[in-house]
Amino acid sequence: MPVAQDNSRLQRITAQVESGERVSFDDGVFLAEEADVLALGRLANIIRERKNGNYAYYNTNVHLNPTNVCVYRCVFCAFRSDLKAPKAYTFTDDQIRERVAEARRAGATEIHVVGGLHHQQPFDWYVNVVRVIHEAWPDLHIKAWTGVEINWFSYLTKKPTRWVLEQMVDAGLGSMPGGGAEIFHPEVRDRICEHKADADSWLNIHREAHALGLRTNSTMLYGHIEKPWHRVDHLCRLRELQDETHGFQTFIPLAFHPENTGLDHIPKASGLTDLRVMALSRIMLDNFDHIKAYWIMLGEKTAQTALSFGADDLDGTVVHELIYHDAGATTPEGLSVAQLHQLIREAGRVPVERDTLYRHVIREGNGSQWRIGDPIAKDAALQNA
Repeated sequence: MPVAQDNSRLQRITAQVESGERVSFDDGVFLAEEADVLALGRLANIIRERKNGNYAYYNTNVHLNPTNVCVYRCVFCAFRSDLKAPKAYTFTDDQIRERVAEARRAGATEIHVVGGLHHQQPFDWYVNVVRVIHEAWPDLHIKAWTGVEINWFSYLTKKPTRWVLEQMVDAGLGSMPGGGAEIFHPEVRDRICEHKADADSWLNIHREAHALGLRTNSTMLYGHIEKPWHRVDHLCRLRELQDETHGFQTFIPLAFHPENTGLDHIPKASGLTDLRVMALSRIMLDNFDHIKAYWIMLGEKTAQTALSFGADDLDGTVVHELIYHDAGATTPEGLSVAQLHQLIREAGRVPVERDTLYRHVIREGNGSQWRIGDPIAKDAALQNA
């Protein structure tokens, strides 16, 4: 395509973004393949500031991966373990309670629970993980189980996925993470995780969660064998479901870490690719309020830069994350609140602590005590906090 036509098309898309119009699949592919990364960043930042002003959100959270034993053998995963492998582990109830006690000491507002699909554990074991957490500290928000895990639980019980979700809600589930989406298109999905829940199953489980009043996140794993148009297809499918349910809170682009996986011959995505995908996600997902730069995967510097490329959230303090560290992530396991504030302020943004549902967290006393305020409003007082 001649340069003049490229510029004309980019100018048209820019005008659409500035006026709040939706970008089509074809224009998304053009942006993914042709647009300059700085042009993408400018467009993404328009939407980012329209939706979230100058805020950059974070939360105080801990992770719990209750087992790494997994029936699946996804080629991109370095976390999973066979049952009898030396690195295999499964948490006891007491170990779960200790993680909750640690979360309380840290003043966490959320515990994030995902793990392997242990084929020798019954469904009640997975429900019990949620129940033990909830009974140990009822005020701690439990964000647990991806759509792939819910699909596995349905297979275990021979019950509908909606029934599975209802059992988890009764045990204390508060919301769902967005993992397991990977890349929706079967051309890619069948090659990297052929036995897992397919795209329609994943999307339907989130549809059912939204119908039950659960808010959920969503993700996309990029930087492996997919092509740019696969990414755009993935984003459009999420956008379509969000039009229907309005139940997604946040989208998180997940950079593939090839070390220790079956795809370790693939070079890791560059920082420029990370920023391109971040910006493209913000542009395409016009009906999502939040885009997260997950610093554990991106590294602090790229995540910080992403706050000018469409991202408005850095995730949180994230203690005890194992999945991406097993795949070679060299970031620290956790950052302090002070470190997160520094990253955000250096990027020219205003740090705001939020809970899982994007309500303002108000700290009291020595900081380990907190209360939940109203949903975060874009007012001048908070902007200048």
